[in-house]
Amino acid sequence: MTHIQLLGTGGTIASRGGGSTGSVATDTAADLSRNQYGELTVSARDVLTTGSYRLTLGELRAIAEAARDALADPANDGVVVTHGTDTLEETAFLLDLVHGSPKSVVLTGAQQPADSPAPDGPRNVEEAVLAAASPELRGSGVLISFDGTVRSARGARKAHTTASSPFQGGAEVAHMAGSGLVVTARPVRRDPLPLPPAAFDSTRVEIITAHTGATPDLFDFAVRSGAQAVVLAGSGVGNAGPGFAESVARAAGAGCAVVLSTRAPWGPVVPLYGNGGGTDLVAAGAVPSGDLNPLQARILAALLLSLGTSAAEFPGAFTAHL
Repeated sequence: MTHIQLLGTGGTIASRGGGSTGSVATDTAADLSRNQYGELTVSARDVLTTGSYRLTLGELRAIAEAARDALADPANDGVVVTHGTDTLEETAFLLDLVHGSPKSVVLTGAQQPADSPAPDGPRNVEEAVLAAASPELRGSGVLISFDGTVRSARGARKAHTTASSPFQGGAEVAHMAGSGLVVTARPVRRDPLPLPPAAFDSTRVEIITAHTGATPDLFDFAVRSGAQAVVLAGSGVGNAGPGFAESVARAAGAGCAVVLSTRAPWGPVVPLYGNGGGTDLVAAGAVPSGDLNPLQARILAALLLSLGTSAAEFPGAFTAHL
């Protein structure tokens, strides 16, 4: 019989309450799933019980270690992680970067709290269990299952604050058809990186967004105050206004890694423009993030730096995992 390990971390799916005090994550992992779905059995344990907007890098590391242990257990055929939707794409991407097992890890959550008149968590958990148990999805790495759609962790992002299907991007790999799972694709897999070490907890990577009239003052402050890397979420294909290229050059010269991403929701970073645009930013030392959005680019940068990647090694190491 196929067995799935469910790891609970909190989030809306585990939250109750509301009113003037707001909903708070209180339910345990065992509260979120049945012990059996047809011929699939499930066991549950808690890693954390918190809203994902409160998560630290240290807590992401704890989730990664719990997933590693669950995957290593021969009694488990797959893993489901319940998680708040606010930062689910960041945790999912970290887990995907270090995933080296043929077994699937599937993250899910809910848009309605557990005590809602119409909670969506139970259905999402059931569908995630089906995805984690699917033989056709073995070798797919880390996936996100939500509201009938299963997609790759890489490239996914929360695109709507309240919709029942809040995630977009990545590669859609499966969908529900009635009570069955239809697999349509398999993600391209990269070689896994090592699990984040304890240094990951305190690795500081900031995100600075370019906008009309932006000055590089906040970028400069991040570097002066000890950031080990800065992700510049540029406009369009990766541009920023006056002064940013000079700030990037100073940061790179001081040993602070700079990643050039885009504030646009979809599309790659393609340095095309001079006069302070992406061509000049890359010439000054910024590393283009390819198709990675700023949030996932930050996770990759933090993991590489925590593993001891030097400033000289960083551009090649980052690019190798795009």
